[in-house]
Formats: sequence, structure tokens, C-alpha cells
Amino acid sequence: MFLTRRFYIALIVVILLLGSGYVLAPFFVIGQWTLFVLFLVVSADVYSLYRIRGIQAFRQCADRFSNGDENEVSIRVESSYTYPVSLEVIDEIPVVFQKRDVDFRTKLQANEGKTITYRLRPTRRGVYSFGYVRVFVTGRIGLVSRRYTCAEPLDIKVYPSYLMLHQYELLAMSDNLTELGIKRIRRVGHHTEFEQIKEYVKGDDYRTINWKASARRHELMVNVYQDERSQQIYNVIDKGRVMQQAFRGMTLLDYAINASLVLSYVAMRKEDKAGLVTFDEHFDTFVPASRQPGYMQTLLENLYSQQTTFGETDFSALCVHLNKHVGKRSLLVLYTNFSSIGSMNRQLSYLKQLNHRHRLLVVFFEDADLKEYIAQPAKDTEGYYRHVIAEKFAYEKRLIVSTLKQHGIYSLLTTPENLSIDVINKYLEMKARQLL
Repeated sequence: MFLTRRFYIALIVVILLLGSGYVLAPFFVIGQWTLFVLFLVVSADVYSLYRIRGIQAFRQCADRFSNGDENEVSIRVESSYTYPVSLEVIDEIPVVFQKRDVDFRTKLQANEGKTITYRLRPTRRGVYSFGYVRVFVTGRIGLVSRRYTCAEPLDIKVYPSYLMLHQYELLAMSDNLTELGIKRIRRVGHHTEFEQIKEYVKGDDYRTINWKASARRHELMVNVYQDERSQQIYNVIDKGRVMQQAFRGMTLLDYAINASLVLSYVAMRKEDKAGLVTFDEHFDTFVPASRQPGYMQTLLENLYSQQTTFGETDFSALCVHLNKHVGKRSLLVLYTNFSSIGSMNRQLSYLKQLNHRHRLLVVFFEDADLKEYIAQPAKDTEGYYRHVIAEKFAYEKRLIVSTLKQHGIYSLLTTPENLSIDVINKYLEMKARQLL
């Protein structure tokens, strides 16, 4: 049982009346009667709240959460009281969110139920533990409240961003991917993989007419081509300390994991095979390229437990093991980060080696905070000095792109929030230009 603010106000009034009795004797008697009435009213309030278990509450949420997305959590509260009650509902969310304001106030009529909905955005993968749902009930009198402890503690696993994956899937089914920023890439020429010969119909490209087949059939026949299939796409994720930098609470590694998951889905819809490689000081995870049913769940499970390390990334080990495990020429999408042209030059020989056997796309990140700082005008001498240093770092990022291009290596410089869209657009562009 908990005493409410209304009770303490009433108690202060009683104390003032009793205290006034030292000046005017009748106030002391009035205070005594008021105290007696207060006792009776509190007793009646306690009886009405505790005579039945009048509140039930349930937490409803997905079995797993999507990292970096808004995940919906609902609390269903039902009242069995025969009169209106006021509620304060507190959900004990995982401590990792560091939020103390998941506190909802509402009113229920007799035998009524309501659903309270809120959203949580996790920024790290792992297991998140919910506690109980605490419901504080105040009756019509409002002098005391009763606490109900509802809903059992719950552990939720946070996976890479599968909600983003579902969003792409729904829009792909309705052919509305342009709403997410996916560009429609104009295809250049014809694809080289022959599918069949069919009769010419109005609208077919006259350049695909098969004259020999037309002569045999005495009617126009055309060749039908299809996209080249079964090309291998490997997402190669750097887990070194350079990927620990955070943006909006999420590390660059988490952004890379989310982007690789979406790219794998898009590649498989294009009938390519998607695979996964992770590395740090050593060659770590290798998942062979495939497009079998249920393969996306395999990628999810392998990406779920990936964590950054504090060591220096070993690109030589990556080259050795990729040559051992990947025999067919593939597109390697390498997610890493270079802070300066010097750090890129140290790895350039290994990047050239990877690009010699495969088609390499190096994806690295712009510093979003640095970009915002440069956009703000300088106000004093120290500000101008800081702007010069910031612009030097931004220039080196662009210089890295130019240097990689000079060595025939494709690159993509993007911000963390635009990573997924930009990677998919780059993949579609390279596929349309038959660069895979």
C-alpha cells in the first residue's frame, strides 16, 4: 500500500486544525473529528482496492528486436473493478537504454481494458532483459494506491536490422523501391546469358532478331536474354578498432552488418549468391555464397554475435584465406574505414591483390560530425584553424577514393545513415554495367 499526495494534503489540513487548537480550543475538537473521518475514509479506500485482485497487465512484443530500428512494445492493462480507477503503469525496460521515463498514466472505466504502446531503439546486438510491469492503482477516493506486479521478466535477443529487410521485401513486391532511394539503373546493351528463342511480338527489340531461326520458321523469331545469374557476392566486414566509431549510438560495425544483410537479400532476389566474411587480427567467419531457402536466417545467426576488437586488422590473413576459400571470381564488398591516406596506403598492396582475383568494392565512411562542423562558419582565429584541420581530414577521404580509382579499385564513400541505400545502388550500377 502506498499513500498518495492527496492523503498528505488531507493530513496537513488535520495537523493545522489540531495546531490551531492551541489558539482557539474549538479547532482542536474539529481537528480530532477530522482525523477520525480521515481514518474511516482511508479504511474504506483500502478495503475497496484490496477486496479483489482487480488489475491484470501483459507485455506484448516481438520475440526478437531489430538493431537500429524502432521496435514496438505494447502493455495490455485490464481492470476488474466495478468503478473507475486511475493507473500509473511502469515498465522495467532493459537497463542498457538508460531511460527512467517509461511511465504511463491512464484511467480505466469499470471492467475496461486499454493497450499502451511505446517504442524502443536498441543500438547494440545482444540479449536485453525486461523486468516486471508495475501498476499503481488509485480508486475514486484517491488517498491510497495499490501496487500490482505483473508480467514475468523477459529476455529479448537483438538481431541485425531485419525490420529494414522486411521493409525492402514489401516494397520490392510492389516495385516501389524508389521510395527508399534505390535508383532505377539504365541497363547498357544486352546481357550475355541466353535463355530462349521466341516469336517476335510488337515491342521486341529488332536487334535481337534471330535471322537463321526466322528463315527456318518463315516468321520472325527473337533471342531472349536474361540477367547473368549465380554470380557470387561476398560481404567482407572489418571488425578491427576502426569500426568502433559510433554514430547515433551505433558503431560502424553495426551499420555494416545491417547493410550487408540488406545487400545479401537484394542480391538473392537478383538470383545471385550471397556470402559472408568477417576478419580482425585473424580470419574469422566464412559463410559460403548461396541462395538456398532459409539462407537469410543463416546469415542472421552468423551476424548476431559479431563484435569489434581493439587490435589492428590483418589484411594479409584476409587475402590468404579468401584465395583458399573462394575460387570463383566474385564481387567482394569490403566494409572498413580509413582515417587518413597513410592508413589506406599501408593496406593498398593487399587491396590490389584482392582486386586482381576478384572485383573489389571498398566501402568506407565519412565522418558525419566532422561534415556538420565544416558546414558551420568559423567565428575566431582558433575556429579558422580548426576548420582547416577538419577540411584536411575531409580532403584525405576524397583523396582515398581517387587513389583507389587510379589502381582500378571501386570505392564508395558514404555516411553511416545512408550506407544501405548507397551500397545497394552501387551494386545495381555495377551489375547493370556488367562489372561483376
